[in-house]
Amino acid sequence: MFSARFHWELTTNRLTRELAAKRAAGARILDLTESNPTHAGLHYPAEILGAFDDPSMLAYEPAPAGIRAAREAVSSYYAKRGHSVPVDRILLTASTSEAYAYLFKLLTNAGDEILVPRPSYPLFQFLADMESVSVRQYSLTYHGGWGIDLHSVEQGLTARTRAIVLVNPNNPTGSYVKRDELAGLTALCAEREIALISDEVFADYSLSEDDDRVTTLAGVEECLAFSMSGLSKVAGLPQMKLGWVVVNGPAELRTKACENLEWVADTYLSVSTPVQCAAARLLAAGERVQRQIRERCAANLAFARAALAGSAANILNLEGGWYITLQVPQIHSEEKWALQLLERADVLVQPGYFYDFESEAYLVVSLLTAPEIFREGLVRLVEQLK
Repeated sequence: MFSARFHWELTTNRLTRELAAKRAAGARILDLTESNPTHAGLHYPAEILGAFDDPSMLAYEPAPAGIRAAREAVSSYYAKRGHSVPVDRILLTASTSEAYAYLFKLLTNAGDEILVPRPSYPLFQFLADMESVSVRQYSLTYHGGWGIDLHSVEQGLTARTRAIVLVNPNNPTGSYVKRDELAGLTALCAEREIALISDEVFADYSLSEDDDRVTTLAGVEECLAFSMSGLSKVAGLPQMKLGWVVVNGPAELRTKACENLEWVADTYLSVSTPVQCAAARLLAAGERVQRQIRERCAANLAFARAALAGSAANILNLEGGWYITLQVPQIHSEEKWALQLLERADVLVQPGYFYDFESEAYLVVSLLTAPEIFREGLVRLVEQLK
């Protein structure tokens, strides 16, 4: 009766079951996986609520690509970062997840393939399955820092590959795309007539400076390329449900892509009028939330480095984002490490296999966590490593 898309294993894993049991018993869990900024103890300025005090929100005038004023606000966001993005290359969505769905509809037929990074965010398989698209993976390798294995990218391409996905900076490795990597990817995509899709939601959260990094694909001309972001991370406002796609590449391809994306968007018209009307003010007010997140991540990272110095855990080098990856001794599996921390110390972390790490043993911790929880949790983690 139901679609073959719903083939996933829906049973809860051991870590989830143990967490539920702990909470049911009244345990105080030190959650080092927090990814929701609205739950992280940040201060949200009153201007965010004031952004919705606008009578124009009461009129519904659907625009498939998004209300022009909202797209101008997104264009201004890029201009402040040194990138010229014309309004007519911007299409609004309700989220980056929806943006992926639109782009898969634009680029693929059923049974086609997309190439995604490993390790990285685990949502790709679900998004692709929803569009009847297959996922293949290319490797990120670590040699004192993370990089794209361009050979594995080329090896992963088939006649049915329609797009290569980048997460820039990657989640959870915190690694940015480098200029030589982008040059190799754009040349490959232009030659094979496939697209680049760049998820840039964490691009504003750099932890250091490096002129060799690429912070956005906005402005790429060599091949068809899409840059995605949204209020969820840019302004710490996931509940506002506003994302966007910037279309880049050769003029003819870019124009056709914009036209077809508007057809897709016009079918759904998912973005609410109020959030579009409020976009400029939300982006402005969100800068203060973003500043708090950057300061929080930097302070938590500094504490983690000091707390773990001399311990059996090693923090893999990162360049940005909200997460750190801990390499821990292989005397246990990642799952056993995570379960042991939860059972013995009431500390919740994520095992590396949640993100498709290719080897053991890694644990992933969120720098967004409230400082008092983060510090106590790291101290307990160090004790368990002894």
